[in-house]
Amino acid sequence: MLDARYVRENVESVRNALKKRGYEFPLVEFLAIDGKRISLLKEVEELRNRRNIVSEEIGKLKGQRADTTAQLAEMKGVSDRLKELDERLHDLESETKTFLLTIPNIPHESVPVGSDENANKEIRKWGCPRQFDFEPLNHWDIAEPLDIIDFDRAAKISGARFAIMKGMGARLERALMNFMLDTHTAKGYKEIFPPIIVNRDSMTGTGQLPKFEAELFRVADPEFYLIPTAEVPVTNIFRNEILKEEDLPVYFTAYTPCFRREAGSYGKDTRGLIRQHQFNKVELVKFVKPEESYDELEELTGNAEEILQKLDLPYRVVILCTGDLGFSSAKTYDIEVWLPGQNRYREISSCSNFEDFQARRAGIRFKREGKKGTEFVHTLNGSGLAIGRTLVAILENYQQRDGSVIVPEVLRPYAGTDLIR
Repeated sequence: MLDARYVRENVESVRNALKKRGYEFPLVEFLAIDGKRISLLKEVEELRNRRNIVSEEIGKLKGQRADTTAQLAEMKGVSDRLKELDERLHDLESETKTFLLTIPNIPHESVPVGSDENANKEIRKWGCPRQFDFEPLNHWDIAEPLDIIDFDRAAKISGARFAIMKGMGARLERALMNFMLDTHTAKGYKEIFPPIIVNRDSMTGTGQLPKFEAELFRVADPEFYLIPTAEVPVTNIFRNEILKEEDLPVYFTAYTPCFRREAGSYGKDTRGLIRQHQFNKVELVKFVKPEESYDELEELTGNAEEILQKLDLPYRVVILCTGDLGFSSAKTYDIEVWLPGQNRYREISSCSNFEDFQARRAGIRFKREGKKGTEFVHTLNGSGLAIGRTLVAILENYQQRDGSVIVPEVLRPYAGTDLIR
C-alpha cells in the first residue's frame, strides 16, 4: 500500500509512475477523500486543544471556589463534538485505506517501461540448450509411458488442472523439495512450515486481496483462503510487529502446496503441469532494511538460480517491464528455464522487491538503534523453485531416445536412482 501522505505530496510523480504500469490513478477521487480526512483531522486537533485549555480553566476556577458552570457546559459540547468527529474520522480513514489498497506499487526507476511481456528485457543466460539427435517430447508424453503422472484419473477425482504423481514421479517431486530446502537452509534461510489456510487479513497484507479475489480458493465460513504461495503466511509472520534493527535481515524458506484458480488463464497450458490449480513450491522470503533491499534482491535471485545451476538446467533471467509487473512489486526478475519439448523458455521463478508496500499493509516495522520512531521494513520474495515446473524441466531436458529419463546428479542421493525407466 502506498503512503497517503507521500501520494498527496507527490501527486504528479505518482500519477506518472503508475501510468507506466498502464494504471490511471484516480487523482480527483483520492484528493477529495483525503482532503476531507485532513480537514476533519485539523478540526479534531483544534477541539482537543480547546478541551485541554478549558480543563485547565476549570481546575483553576475550582481552586478559587469560583463558578465553573459555563466551562463545564463548553467542555461537554466539545466532548460531544469530538465523539461525533472521531466517528466520522474513523470512517474516512477506513475509506482512504480501502481506496489505497486497490492501487498498485510504484515501479523502481530501473524497471524498463513497456505495456506487456514483449517489453521485458533479458539480463543474462546460463547454460546451453541440449542438442537432441531425436525429436524431444513434451513432459506429458514422456510421463505417460513411464507411468509417473496421471492426469486422467486426477481429472476424475478433482477436475481439470490437477495431477496425480505416481512412483518415481512422486519420489522425484519429494526429492526436489528436500534438495531445494537443504540448499537454501545452507545459505542461511530458516526453514518454515506454515499454515496453508490463512485469513483475509493475511491475504490483504501481501496484496492478494482485494485485487485477486477471483483467483483464490476460498474456504467457507469463517472466512479463510487456501494460499496461492507460501509468501502469504510467511510474510505475515511479523504482521503488526516491530522488529529490532539487530534482528534484520531475516531470511525464511518454506515448502508448501499452493492453490490458484488460474481464472485469467483460460485456454493456456491446458495440458501438463505448467498451470495447475494445485502445485508444490519452495519459497524464499526476506525482511530487510530499506537501504539494503536492492542488493538483497540480487542475492535472492542468485539463490534461486543456484538451484537450476546445480541441476544443470539452462535458463535465462529477464527483468519485467512496468506493464508486466505484479501488483505489489516495485521490481521483479523472472527466471525462465529452457523446455526443449516446447522449444522455449518458461517462467520457473519470480523474484521481487516490494519495498515497503507489503509492510505498510501488514504493519511490519523496525526500530533503529538510538533513533526515535519506527520505519517499515522492505519485504522480498521469490520461488526457489516451483517444484512441478522444475520436474517438467528435468523430464524434458534429461529425456533419452529410449524413453527413459536421467536423474540429475545432485538429485540421485534424494531420488535413490540415476535413471527413470
